[in-house]
This record gives sequence, structure tokens and C-alpha cells, in this order.
Amino acid sequence: MRFTNFCTTCGAPLERKGWRRRIRGPNCRDCWLRNGRNVRFRSLVVVALMVTAAFGFGRYLRPSPPPLTIKRAANSPLPDLPLNLDELGKRTSKDSFQDSNSSSASVDDKVYICGARTKKGTPCRRRVHFAGERCYQHKGMTAMVSVEKLAIKP
Repeated sequence: MRFTNFCTTCGAPLERKGWRRRIRGPNCRDCWLRNGRNVRFRSLVVVALMVTAAFGFGRYLRPSPPPLTIKRAANSPLPDLPLNLDELGKRTSKDSFQDSNSSSASVDDKVYICGARTKKGTPCRRRVHFAGERCYQHKGMTAMVSVEKLAIKP
């Protein structure tokens, strides 16, 4: 690459030689001091404007997100009818407390423990829903105790 020997702005002869000529470019010291800082600042502003414009254009072209749909399993215990908030507001906290106690007492779900051998050598005490089922940590292992002893008594 060949470098000029004269300033491209004012035409004055350049005094620099070697690597200094490459750093400052084809301008004399006076022109470089006058225009050099502004050119760098202008280039930063132009780059910032281009990045901002590209970001804004990308956001404008982005498709809108799909509507939120909540799907429920077919065997869900939740009712299909919408919730009546007026009825819930009329209930007192005492009534709801009695209802929650009566519903939990009427359910005869048995709870079992995992029963698999732990690193300590004792049976695992984590609760599971069915007899013979293991907790997430002991899947595939056998129980240390019999199935009758795995049931938790209320």
C-alpha cells in the first residue's frame, strides 16, 4: 500500500516517516488536530445509529407471540365451570376451614413410604402414593421391608 507525501486536506508536505505516517493517516498535524477527533466521534455516532436502527427494525419485524393457552389433562380434578367469586366472598373463613377439614377426613387415601435401602443402610422415609412405588432417588430399587410395613398409619 502506498502512502501519500502530501496532506489530502490542505496539500502541505507531510513530515512523518515510517509507522507514524500509518497511524495518523494522509493528513498534516494541523488538519489531523482539527478534523481527527471529529471524524472518530462521527464514526462512533454513525455506528451507534446503525446498531440502534437495526435493533429497532428487528423488533418491528418480529412476529407477535402466540396467545397463551393453558391445557388441562383429561383426568384433572378441577371443575370445568368458571369460578364464582361472589359466592367465595360471602363465605367466612370459619366455613372454609370446616369444609377443608371435612374433605380431608373423608378421603381414605393411604400413604406409603419408599422403603428402599439408603447409603446409611436404613429404609428411605420419603412418601409415595402407591405400595411398591419408589421415590425419585431410588427408582428401580427393591424395598428393605415388606409391603405391609410400608403403609403409614394416620
